[in-house]
This record gives sequence, structure tokens and C-alpha cells, in this order.
Amino acid sequence: MDHRSLDIETFNYSLPEDRIAAYPLPRGESQLLVYRKGQIEQSKYKNIDDYLPANSWLVFNETKVVQARLLFPKNEQSIIEVFCLEPIGFKSIEEAMLAKKSIKYRCLVGGARKWKNHPLQMKLGPLNLVAEKGNRIDSEFEISLSWDADISFSEVLDLAGKTPLPPYIKRKAELADKTTYQTTYARRAGSVAAPTAGLHFNEKIFAKMRQKGMDINFLTLHVGAGTFKPVSTSVAEHEMHAEESFLDREFLLKLKKALQNKRPIIPVGTTSLRALESIYWLGCLYYHKKLAIDTEIVIPQWLAFENQDLALEPLKAISVLEKLLDEKKVDWLPFKTQIIIAPGYKHRLISALITNFHQPKSTLMLLVASLIEDEWKKVYDYALQNEFRFLSYGDGCLLFKNQ
Repeated sequence: MDHRSLDIETFNYSLPEDRIAAYPLPRGESQLLVYRKGQIEQSKYKNIDDYLPANSWLVFNETKVVQARLLFPKNEQSIIEVFCLEPIGFKSIEEAMLAKKSIKYRCLVGGARKWKNHPLQMKLGPLNLVAEKGNRIDSEFEISLSWDADISFSEVLDLAGKTPLPPYIKRKAELADKTTYQTTYARRAGSVAAPTAGLHFNEKIFAKMRQKGMDINFLTLHVGAGTFKPVSTSVAEHEMHAEESFLDREFLLKLKKALQNKRPIIPVGTTSLRALESIYWLGCLYYHKKLAIDTEIVIPQWLAFENQDLALEPLKAISVLEKLLDEKKVDWLPFKTQIIIAPGYKHRLISALITNFHQPKSTLMLLVASLIEDEWKKVYDYALQNEFRFLSYGDGCLLFKNQ
């Protein structure tokens, strides 16, 4: 399928507001829809090991959600919200999280018209956080943040920020969200949205998986606010948000071994899938000498559709990346990916996907359709008719690809 002919209306469905989960169930208790070869079964996440191949090689995104919403009091009656999106002047988000005393960030600002040129202040015990508004670029602002306490920016956000719940959850963030809107294995701070498929898992489920010979693996893709951006134009004109991921030598060697042993590779969440596929295309670009490794590495969004002649066998694409790390003399390498996965995309690494139910007319619906084609309608109709809960705090599915 030519991506230029994709019509986003084809990936629309009616989602009643009362089906959007406002609060999560205990981990493992959410409903699980299993789709395989046209057939649908229903269970719970705590039983997911019963539906996975015994030698599954599972991939989880260990990014950690930062408390990215800063609510500055303008006066006694109103606040101005500064939503931290992306650091300015740092090689990676994780490097920015370690910054002390000051930092510059790209931010969304709620109530920007009320904010004149004076600095805003927030005092929390010994912490005095100051925000100064800089240049506006489209809908975003450059915001300079400074603080007097001898703590990192990650710690500042943890103290002063609020959980960045998605806009479709129509309530204020509560203290419990700090835990529930975070995976149990979150380790590397940098996301402003949770990799929500991972919210269902806990150590008890992991133990059941390992007991059956399944392998639990972790990579990182820091999720940006653009993940909620609907496709408002044609699919071909939609600009995919860039997100930061990492090429890690230890993970690379494990992935290479999994491919050699022909293990079924199953990402947990669309972010894990995008990171995996981006790593594959990174190998293809490097092999064909089309990667400028001395500048910021970015995987373009339509690379897989417009440069299919660059595609390699998966093992070859992954193996060559060891040489890239050797050339850079590093064991991990940050890169950005804009890759879009839509109908017509050829999945070369994975056998299935574990994911939540997604918003109508979103790039995530395109991704689901790339795996199971028009059967996504059957899956979503079943979920709607059987009281499944939708979106970030909702239920989810295990989808085995049709290709």
C-alpha cells in the first residue's frame, strides 16, 4: 500500500467518553483481548503468559515519566502551567535531567497571554523555582528555569511537578498517579507520557513468564507529548513527532542472539515497537553508508516506505550496528526517531504486539492496522461490545500479526 493514499478517516471509530478509563485497575487485573489468525479470546493480563509462545523474547520500554507539569501561581486566583517538552542544548534528555541550577526547555504554556515578561516563582520549602519566558516557536515557548537548591532537574520536577496525565483523562492528577502512571520497572527519566502497555505488568507476572522460559528485555524510548497528536491533515502530510531512543550494546547483543535462535520477538507497547524498528533501520542506513554519525542521528518518518531498497535481512541489519558503536567508541548512542508505522509497512523483527486500545484517527491506529490490517475493526468492535476500557488507564490486547 502506498502511504500517500492512506485516508485517516478509514481509521476512525466511535469511542463513547464513558469508555475512556479515568483510573487504572490493579496491575494484572485489566481485561486482555487476544487476537490470533482471525480469532478473538478474552482473558486478563495476569494470565497473559498462557497466550504467549514459551520461548517469547519480550521487549519493554523502561523509560520513566517525569513530573513535567509545573503549575506556577500568577496570583491568588490563577495559575500558569508550564509543560516541559524537550531540553535545549543537551545531547540527550537524560543528560538534561542531571543539570544543576538552571536549564532551558521547550514548553507548552497554559495561560501564556496572562504571562507578561516578568519571571514566575514557585516556592516549595527550600526550593525556589523561577521561570522566565523566552522566544515563541509556533505553539511552544523557550522557557529558562533556575533554582537555588543543589539538586538535579529531575529532582526539581519530582518535587515541584505534577503527573502529565493525557488530555482525554478529564480530571486533575492525584498523588496516586505518580505511582500508577508509571511502570514498575521504569528506570531512565525522560518521558512526558507513560508507555501505557507496560502499566499492566508486575513482578508476579514477570515471574510466571520467566518460569515458562520467556526472556524479559528492556530498551528506552522517551515518549513525547506528540504521541497524543491526532492526524488532522492527510496521513501523507502529517508530521510525526521525533522521540529520543538509545542504541545500547548489551541490548543489541541480546537481540542478535534472539534473531539467531529464531525466537518470537514481542514488544510491549507501540513505543517498544517503534524503538525496535528504528534500530533495524539504523542498521540499514549505516550499512549503506547513509548515516551521518558525526551529527544528530534522526530516523526519518517515511524511511521504510520511500527507501525499501535499503532494507536488509534483520540479522544483518542488527549485527552491523556493533561496528557503529565500535566506530563511535561508545556502548550506548542516543538517536531520534520519527518513524511512522502504517498499513503497507513490512514488520521484519516481531511476531506480535502487546498494546492498549488507542484513540480514533491516531498514528497508533495506523500502527495497529499495519499488523492486523482491516481486522482492527473486528478487534475494536469486540472490545466496545464487551465492556473493555480504553486508552492509557484502560484494558489492552495481544495482537499476533497477520503478515
